[in-house]
Amino acid sequence: MKRLYILAFAIVFPLLVKGQYQKSTIVYTSDIDRFWTAFDSVRSTNDTAKQVQFIQKLYVDKGTEGLKAFMQARDYDARLWCELINKYPKFWLSIKANTLSVKDQVGSITTGVQTLKKLYPEMRAAKMYFTIGGLRSGGTTTKDMVLVGAEIATADNNTDASELGDWLKTVFKNQQSSNLISLNIHEYVHTQQKPGGNTVLTQCITEGAADFIAELVTKKPNNNAYAIYGREHENELKLKFSVDMFSTATGLWLYNGSDNPHADLGYYMGYAICRAYYQQESNKKQAIRNIIELDPNNEQQVIDFLNKSGYFNKPVDKQQSLSQFEKLKPFIVSIYPAINSQQNVPATLSELTFNFSEPMGKGVSISFGEGGKEHFPLTGIIGFSDDRKSFKAKLLLQSGNSYDFIVTGNGFKSQNGYPLKEYKVRFNVK
Repeated sequence: MKRLYILAFAIVFPLLVKGQYQKSTIVYTSDIDRFWTAFDSVRSTNDTAKQVQFIQKLYVDKGTEGLKAFMQARDYDARLWCELINKYPKFWLSIKANTLSVKDQVGSITTGVQTLKKLYPEMRAAKMYFTIGGLRSGGTTTKDMVLVGAEIATADNNTDASELGDWLKTVFKNQQSSNLISLNIHEYVHTQQKPGGNTVLTQCITEGAADFIAELVTKKPNNNAYAIYGREHENELKLKFSVDMFSTATGLWLYNGSDNPHADLGYYMGYAICRAYYQQESNKKQAIRNIIELDPNNEQQVIDFLNKSGYFNKPVDKQQSLSQFEKLKPFIVSIYPAINSQQNVPATLSELTFNFSEPMGKGVSISFGEGGKEHFPLTGIIGFSDDRKSFKAKLLLQSGNSYDFIVTGNGFKSQNGYPLKEYKVRFNVK
């Protein structure tokens, strides 16, 4: 009898564990239904105040903890959703059916997570929330939650993107319904990774690792726009990446879809590095563990990982890479009038022109100097010259005062995306 009890326990216990695990990985889709209820109410009136109330009461207030977290992460609110509904009516009507079909894929998503668990037994459980976002993100994570913006994640080449910008048009064109599984596994991997790292290399490996593991799980190639372009142009991208990878100019490679026809290519570069690492490692399970558990805050560990992958065929030289990167930065050739470091600048001066080494992009960034706001002389911008090699700003000066400020690369960038070399201005008014 005792042996029978032991046998029964041996059979039932794994089933109990599996049942508990499945319960801990519930996929939540209720926010999608609530959004479309609110959407129909918004469309029933032209009163914008009532529209905001409908979204707030029917969608936001009744939303899951995942929706609340997504709103905080991407700065969404009821007013934004109303603006988007009114601005892009064709898009919303075309995406509705796709988002509602998510419920039909919950089983496949759950199976994907279970496959990930087999590949990476150390996996921690996370909750997955499908919401309707504000067209800013297809997916992200926070703590133990995967947050999906279904209005982007479920779009495909049949979605009407005629009202939207070029980035989303490109994304939708190359997306398929099967991408949804990969997206969720990608985000699920992020819940397992250590946060941190501020260089192009660390952030690209973090994103690329999630893409590579998702491919192992689904056994399907990534067909997002950046992956297709990356496969076709890998050699030239590899050369450029070798120069940029130790910089903190992540906008050159990631999260740059708003003004770049070939956005997020860093995802592919990180993927290619992780793929190379996996291929050279004989213990595949250990390779997966090393890829997921790589510490982006440990620079030497990241460099060792890159070198072991053999992706660049020889050990990387950080200082040489940074030196090459610095040479690509635009810089201020001169300012007019030449007031920098001057002691007797006339108080009547009302404009200042910055002349750049090459044509600049759209951004602008001028920050306080050591003197802070009280010693900041700029009151507004006039704008760029036609060739974008000069920029004018307005000044307001007072006799006897000293002023200082810093022109930075946070906003000022070349048309290729390289940040401006920092330029400090300090002067005294006579």
